Amino acid sequence: MRAAIVYDRVNKWGGAERVLLVLHEMFPRAPLYTSVYDPENTPWAKVFPEINTSFLQKIPYARHNHESLAPLMPIAFESFNFDNYDLVISLTSESAKGIITKPWTKHICYMLTPTRYLWSGYDEYFKRQSFKVMTKPVVNYLRKWDKVAAKRPDTVVSISNTVQKRVKKYYNRDSKVIYPPNGLYKTVSKGIKKTRNKYYLAVGRLVPYKKFDLLVDTFNETGQRLIIVGEGSESDKLVSMAKRNIKLAGSVSDRELCKYYNNAKALLFPQEEDFGLVATEALSFGVPIIAYKSGGALDIVQEGLTGVFIKRQTIDGIREGLKKFERIKFDENRIIEESKRFSKSKFKKEFLKAIND
Repeated sequence: MRAAIVYDRVNKWGGAERVLLVLHEMFPRAPLYTSVYDPENTPWAKVFPEINTSFLQKIPYARHNHESLAPLMPIAFESFNFDNYDLVISLTSESAKGIITKPWTKHICYMLTPTRYLWSGYDEYFKRQSFKVMTKPVVNYLRKWDKVAAKRPDTVVSISNTVQKRVKKYYNRDSKVIYPPNGLYKTVSKGIKKTRNKYYLAVGRLVPYKKFDLLVDTFNETGQRLIIVGEGSESDKLVSMAKRNIKLAGSVSDRELCKYYNNAKALLFPQEEDFGLVATEALSFGVPIIAYKSGGALDIVQEGLTGVFIKRQTIDGIREGLKKFERIKFDENRIIEESKRFSKSKFKKEFLKAIND
């Protein structure tokens, strides 16, 4: 079978990129197609036998400022030719689903979420009314194209029940849910000593919607130990806010991340996510989750068994979640067993079945 993989852009590292590498494991000969590629910031992408970029690659600074090129993304993905392939898999939260294929080429789309800045996250992205008015013609054009593009895949697979509902709401398409694989391999943690209950942990990109500033404010008050792993646009802000009981660890290797999971008493997950791969990573190490009761966390966390829920994204809400968590004795082995719902082997089996069907 001649297969190709399509992804929105290759210029960072995160949960979606871990999924992309698992797809590469399944189809090691498949080339990767993408709008822009930044080889300096994405050494992980070198495993692909071939990386094909769109005309946007030739635009100065496009690799780092793709947001400003949103109106050109439809043209970029429609310009690719897949006539020589039997199967194309698109992994997308934006425009990669909009590729055009011939009837003999089957297209399966693994939907991370319907384009967030056009739909579920529109009000967050366009907060200022003047900006909304100014960008309205472009947004209307992109929304029309996005709905048409969402009809092109032969099959849509959603990463969570939340995303499945959005696909139905915004695109009027049915989709099957297959949970993303936990891509952090515990073999990396071999030899790391486990000393549980040292600190609370948060992991992810340091951007506003992750609500890590809320965690810092809360732990500044409680004085409990908190470690935040990751980097992003709010790095400097969070460092300046944090008291001595809070550590900003920055970007770390997979082995270092395993060490942080091994020694954490719980993972804090105060944001609403489409899914939340860091939560499944934590579970695979037997670490319970304290999560905001919304989005992908509803698929991952089982109240009282693998974690507890926070009902409000406030300091008081976080404090109540911490108190609830500390009253429960969690079974580490049971948590590890439950984490197998998100194993790589299960993902591969279910995704191959979706392709065969």
